[in-house]
Amino acid sequence: MIDKVKWGVLGAANIAVRKVIPAMQLGQWSRIEAIASRDLSKSQRAAEQLGIPRAYGSYEELLADKEIEAIYNPLPNNLHVEWTTKAVRAGKHVLCEKPIGMTVAEAKLLLKARDETGKKIEEAFMVITNPQWVAVLDMIEAGQIGEVKSVSGHFSYNNQDLSNIRNIRELGGGGLMDIGCYLIFFSRLIFGAEPRRVVSLVEEDSQTKTDTLTSALLEFPTGHATFTCSTRITPYQRVQIIGTKGRIEVQIPVNAPPDQPCKVFLDDGTDLTGRAIQTIEFETSDQYTIQGDLFSQSIRENCEPILTLEESIKNMAVIEAVFRSAKTGQWEVPSVS
Repeated sequence: MIDKVKWGVLGAANIAVRKVIPAMQLGQWSRIEAIASRDLSKSQRAAEQLGIPRAYGSYEELLADKEIEAIYNPLPNNLHVEWTTKAVRAGKHVLCEKPIGMTVAEAKLLLKARDETGKKIEEAFMVITNPQWVAVLDMIEAGQIGEVKSVSGHFSYNNQDLSNIRNIRELGGGGLMDIGCYLIFFSRLIFGAEPRRVVSLVEEDSQTKTDTLTSALLEFPTGHATFTCSTRITPYQRVQIIGTKGRIEVQIPVNAPPDQPCKVFLDDGTDLTGRAIQTIEFETSDQYTIQGDLFSQSIRENCEPILTLEESIKNMAVIEAVFRSAKTGQWEVPSVS
């Protein structure tokens, strides 16, 4: 019998209550034992709704719970580093929502905390272990579309609620931090390298000062990546990967549905009307269940998490470079220094 890792959740964020917790409760390696909120009634409601044994009225109480082995941190972006650091120093491993921090300098503080405590920290890019992305990377590695030369991504939604954390700059809101980070992550994953330089355009909301439309061009050693993300246009997601012998299109690259198969399209380019496109379907799965179980398994087996903290900091460096380029109007070089 598997000795399940006992988890606690910091905060009752929508992503935690609606997606991550229910998914992790289906896992073979994970058990949600406690949830905390600064509003005790809120954590109690979530605990009752989801069948979680314990509810706390402060984050400190949760971190003091000696039975809890791992923490899921879905707090606002500006609290990621602070509470992840507090959690590992309290003896807990941490799965932290993306982005890992607000800046490279801030995120690098986690390296010291990790190394001093010996606890595991992983950024919650759940897409990396989704079966569709595992298959896509395998197809690229096998040369099915030749050498990848172009990656293009789009991710958007329409959120007009100015009180929502995604529209509050001080909390780390804006499209690039919330969803553009995925498109950067995909391009780095596909090319298996870091961009040499980036150039971007950013449109800000006059009231919130958050980026509501961001587009960027990333130059990699062997090709180019482009992306657009927005918080104020029609919801849409897509990633196109074009090589010298074919093309892969990922239909829903980020919010893969947990209740229906994912689809990826493989095209050899012989018929522009699409008759040569091969549709590849994947068995229904929940990427949050997979993510939680693999992190729990890394704890039990004392091995490295799927995504290292060093890789997350590199992703943060590209985010910073995109923001810098929008201000300078010039190419900028990502740096983790």
